[in-house]
Amino acid sequence: MSWVAIPLSLLTVVSTLIGGLTALRLRGHLETVMALSGGVVVAVALFDVLPEAIDGIDNSRTVTTLVAAGFLTFFFFQRALVLHHRDDPDEARAHHRVGALGAAALSVHSFVDGLGIGLAFGVSTLTGVLVFVAVISHDFADGLNTVTFVLRQQGDRRRALRWLAADAAAPFFGAIVGTIVSVSAQNLAYLLAVYAGFFLYVGSSDLLPAAHARTSPLRIALTLSGFAVTYAIVTVAAR
Repeated sequence: MSWVAIPLSLLTVVSTLIGGLTALRLRGHLETVMALSGGVVVAVALFDVLPEAIDGIDNSRTVTTLVAAGFLTFFFFQRALVLHHRDDPDEARAHHRVGALGAAALSVHSFVDGLGIGLAFGVSTLTGVLVFVAVISHDFADGLNTVTFVLRQQGDRRRALRWLAADAAAPFFGAIVGTIVSVSAQNLAYLLAVYAGFFLYVGSSDLLPAAHARTSPLRIALTLSGFAVTYAIVTVAAR
């Protein structure tokens, strides 16, 4: 069933494009969407990706080390390349060439997302579907961040659209590679542990803080719903 990752990855392309185009037109309700996305991304890491890694590696210290490596890797790239920049516009423009670097790094991240979808279907259909759900949930935010980032750094709408197109296409090509590449069960478990770290960082340090910067009962309910629905899917499928 690994080939299913390729057509599914086209939906991540759509999600990224919608996020980017929304950034160009409407920003009023983005945080509400992120509240649900953040809950789903963290829940997929905790309830499916991480358990799969634990089962495949059977060494808790190795698993936690790889999760930490994934978490810190994303943290490093976010800080070093100023990804998802939230400085004031004037301060953000002071970073020379960081707009292109940040957008390029987001595109690489999206490629890795697609790669993860392809590899996850090699584990099981359920894991593949849940990783796909996690990816498509935060790809909306990736599209949003790519456009916002380039506009803040360079103020060039056309350049922002070009980087959005690159970021949107990246997971599709990543899924193709993930479907073609043959990875042993042991190495796949290692990769899943790293992906758990990626997802935990994206959800807990990016999506959820942005969504809950302002107190909102609706956003709290959406985040809890993301956790509950993901947990229910994993529990039912495991029976």
